[in-house]
This record gives sequence, C-alpha cells and structure tokens, in this order.
Amino acid sequence: MILLDTHALIWLTQGNSKFGKKARHLADTGLLEDRLAIPAISFWEITMLEQRGRVTLSQPILHWRAQLLDQGLVELPITGDVGITAASLANFHPDPADRLITATALHHNATLLTADTRILNWTGPLSRHNATH
Repeated sequence: MILLDTHALIWLTQGNSKFGKKARHLADTGLLEDRLAIPAISFWEITMLEQRGRVTLSQPILHWRAQLLDQGLVELPITGDVGITAASLANFHPDPADRLITATALHHNATLLTADTRILNWTGPLSRHNATH
C-alpha cells in the first residue's frame, strides 16, 4: 500500500513539479494495483487549506474527493486503533494531523509518500519515501 501525505496528493493531482519521478512511479503503480491510498484526515486538511486560500482546487472539495475515489484512490478511515497509535508515537512531533497520517501508514503497513522532513527524519519504524524524489 502507498499512502499519500496531504501535500503529496495535492502535488500529484495538480501536476506540481515538486512531486518526484520515483514518487510518481510509486503512485501510478499503486493506483493501477488499487493500492494508492489517502488518510481521511487529509480531506479535512485540504478543506482547511482551501478555506485559508493556501490551496485552490479545480472544483468543490466534495466533487474533487468523489472524483479521486472514483478513479481508484482508496480512502483510509481514522479508527480507534489509528488514534491510539497516533497518540503513542514515541519521539514524534505534536502535530495531530501528521500523527494520524503516520499512524494510518503504520496501521496499514503502507509506505508513506511525504516531503515533510519531520516525518522523514523520525526514527520510528515507518516505511517512507521522499515525495520530492
């Protein structure tokens, strides 16, 4: 399973050049194999970013989300197990969304595509790939 961090989903869908070639290959392969996912919390983050004017989507968020899911993107829910794991991450920074995204990746044995240096540099047992590569 390949799990996209919030910014990685935005970069991927908007064709941002920050999204690296290997990351794109991983995402494309994941989509073809029905193994490309996004944590549900990311849609909340994107909505908040859009409301603050930091992200512009081509259509309303509900339609955008539905289109992504119709194309095969898998939405992974925040469960009690994920919440407990998120709260229990040792030596992890306090951002709750990052904790939930990381815990979702751990819970599903997924490789997290992210460019967040705090996640990339975390010493925990997470499988991750730098989304800029």
